[in-house]
Amino acid sequence: MSLDHLFANRTSRMSASEIRELLKLLDQPDIISFAGGIPDPAYFPRAAFADAMTAALSEQSAGVALQYSTSEGYTPLRDWIVAHMATLGVPCSRDNILITAGSQQALDYLGKLLIDKGDTALVGWPTYLGALGAFNAYEPRYDRLDPSDNRAPEQIALAAAEAGGRVKFAYLSPDFANPTGITLTQQERRTVLARADALDCAVIEDAAYQSLRYDGEALPAILAMEIEQTGDIEACRTIYLGSFSKTLAPGLRVGWVVAAKPVISQLVLTKQAADLQTATINQMAVADVAEAVFDTHVKTLRAVYGKRMHAMLDALSAHMPTGVTWIEPEGGMFVWVTLPNGMDAKAVLQDALAANVAFVPGGAFYADGSNANTLRLNFSMSSEAKIIEGIARLGAVICTAMGEVSQRA
Repeated sequence: MSLDHLFANRTSRMSASEIRELLKLLDQPDIISFAGGIPDPAYFPRAAFADAMTAALSEQSAGVALQYSTSEGYTPLRDWIVAHMATLGVPCSRDNILITAGSQQALDYLGKLLIDKGDTALVGWPTYLGALGAFNAYEPRYDRLDPSDNRAPEQIALAAAEAGGRVKFAYLSPDFANPTGITLTQQERRTVLARADALDCAVIEDAAYQSLRYDGEALPAILAMEIEQTGDIEACRTIYLGSFSKTLAPGLRVGWVVAAKPVISQLVLTKQAADLQTATINQMAVADVAEAVFDTHVKTLRAVYGKRMHAMLDALSAHMPTGVTWIEPEGGMFVWVTLPNGMDAKAVLQDALAANVAFVPGGAFYADGSNANTLRLNFSMSSEAKIIEGIARLGAVICTAMGEVSQRA
């Protein structure tokens, strides 16, 4: 029996994630996968979580850990986040914080909160595929968010109005963006804030990778820069999304939102209607582990992932044919590769899989599905030796594909 005829119109904009489908390849030991955007489980702080879960399930704590709790989140965890945000130049109180089931849930909530059908969302070109998936259900129109864009804000607003709505927010990951690995300069961050002011829209700052810097100097969060301008988080339009998924453990699904209190209050109502609360025991465990090992654990991840990033960049230089280019990130988990015009990364993927190498074709990260000649490579999940071998295989596949394209031309 099919109920397709009962589905809401907005479901037509929902599609399977290419990344989630490709993650199934991780179960095949002969595949060198550069497809996932996930941390290496070998570096999960397992012992710290074992101790934290044991403490949470003790006779003294189990009544809290296994019980309903407040929608805003576990107080000790929110207090840890207050202290953490202060180190990033974001003074706030626990009332400025909501705990979510990963930052992905926060993206869904913000889509529900901000987007009316036909409203415009400014996003990178390309941008995080999960953000597009979260926003699509609310039927937005997408426009490009580019700090070097010469369009006047009035032109952007007019295009949004002609499409039947208004610009509601600018979404971006300023540090080591997924998928490109690009980090915005301070001036580019100021430009985004100035444009948001002119358009009177929100800024959604997705900081999932902020802690994973391997090269260069740390840059201030956009929210920190806005607080410096306004003097008070309550006067800020930036909504900051944090996550423990890339630093501690993704499986517990714990993230957070930092914003002005009226925004948090409305998000709390959204959460109460959706799932009431994030799992208490998970929040308790994350709070204990963050307090005990966050700084030292992140330092370990930076050392390990930094070596892997440089191994991938060196391997690309050694094995990619002329005409293939890539962006060199300073952190995060990804390298963004551009193939010559006329090539289709999806077609290359089929040949790469035959060589036991996987990646994510780049077209999925564009709101309009364009730029089929791009691809994303992940370096966090593979050893340096596997990275070198995998890039060598991929380079050979791309070289063959470029020859075939040249012959057809």
